Amino acid sequence: MITLRTLLFYVGFWLWTLLWGIITLLTAPLPRSVSYRSCAFWGRVAIAWLRLSCGIRYRVEGREHIPATPVVIVANHQSAWETLAFLNVFPRFAYVLKQELFRLPIFGWALKLSWPIGIDRKAGRDAVRQVLREGEKRIQAGVSVLVFPEGTRQPPHELGRFASTGAGLAVKTGVPVLPVAHNAGHCWPRNDWRKYPGTIEVRIGAPLSSKGKTAVVLNDEVHDWIADQLPDMA
Repeated sequence: MITLRTLLFYVGFWLWTLLWGIITLLTAPLPRSVSYRSCAFWGRVAIAWLRLSCGIRYRVEGREHIPATPVVIVANHQSAWETLAFLNVFPRFAYVLKQELFRLPIFGWALKLSWPIGIDRKAGRDAVRQVLREGEKRIQAGVSVLVFPEGTRQPPHELGRFASTGAGLAVKTGVPVLPVAHNAGHCWPRNDWRKYPGTIEVRIGAPLSSKGKTAVVLNDEVHDWIADQLPDMA
């Protein structure tokens, strides 16, 4: 039954994504905010379809910590679920993602219109400098930036090494870091294409100030906060 429900999800998801991509490409001449709202609507429909087809729900703690001003959102990374669901949790933000996604027909072209930061993960320090440069533009424009500092998906209850790029962007721009922990890997495992019913927990911490801190110190604070949340998340 799980296999059949997962297949049903993917059929509906990709049909919806194709339709969304075509419609969103038509918004190209309009302000970026229109394309972003379209992207957020794509995520909202996809998450609703995931709930109906696979029985995956989620609950969020700490919404009151989300500020009205731009921040650097730093979250652990376990699946593709958070890239969809966070569109429904946070106000407008720019993803930091691999630029290869922009080459995907229709989907990638439409995604690029929402003003994400596409990087070449093999570029090393050049990729870091790009995030700092492009991220500062987003924040100055009133747009938060979402960073997954592990760089790759991890199993539930585990954290990979945190790159300090997100913390560095916060220090450079003077904005806080908003730490986020979740356990999406229980329902959407990284090495299993099947989706398992359950309720994903998302916890949003109080913003961590970047004032007077180095990127290393701030990065350690974010890592420690997320690490403290994961053990008791079902």
